[in-house]
Amino acid sequence: MRPLARLLPLLVAVLALAGCASLKSADPTRDWSAQRFYEEARSALDAGDYERAIELYEKLEARYPFGPYAQQAALEVAYAYYKFDEPDSAIAAADRFIRTYPRHPNVAYAYYIKGLANFNRGVGILDRYLGDAISERDPRTAREAFAAFAELVRRFPESRYAEDARRRMLYLRNALAAHEVQVAAFYLERKAYVAAAGRARYVIEHYPRSPAVGPALRILRDAYRGMGMEDLARDAERVLEANPAYRDVELGP
Repeated sequence: MRPLARLLPLLVAVLALAGCASLKSADPTRDWSAQRFYEEARSALDAGDYERAIELYEKLEARYPFGPYAQQAALEVAYAYYKFDEPDSAIAAADRFIRTYPRHPNVAYAYYIKGLANFNRGVGILDRYLGDAISERDPRTAREAFAAFAELVRRFPESRYAEDARRRMLYLRNALAAHEVQVAAFYLERKAYVAAAGRARYVIEHYPRSPAVGPALRILRDAYRGMGMEDLARDAERVLEANPAYRDVELGP
């Protein structure tokens, strides 16, 4: 037993060294600098390997949480998540960047990525809603995209992203108005006149320059007639007659 006892410390040392070697081989980035992490992550991003880019950006932030490379990684990982079709993670990363670096010269880009991530989800919902059950139609992400773009335009009107944000806001405004009209039409068809009138008025008040105003006025007129409010129905009709551009607009069935 004594020879074995003398060999035991040597065995422990050998196993420890083998463990260290195994750890090094398991993580080839173990000794990477912040610059190396960033360059490798950026190369992966440019090559379209978004999963690899995300992994390296997050390792960079974890190992080197301070300095310009960490700041840039915190921003670019939001874009990588967006391209990897992980909108929740993209939005969370953009929000984290905005909170952590509110005065960063590229913070406008974080708002833009946040808007894009919600925009793609929101447009998908609004484009598909005619085939969905009414209870499944939720334009929340479209509204959140509009809010992110609006904040970008308000805070950074001269940003390189502002013009595209404005165009997307116009699209979203019209799409959201059209969605409200479809919901109003749903209520009108079921003779839920109060609900139909409320939705129609919302469109007229909140989206006054959208193409949905004409259909909203027609729904409002018909809802008032359904409730026996002929004076109000005639008022809606007069507004329609006074604005020929409203009369011929159709937004779906």
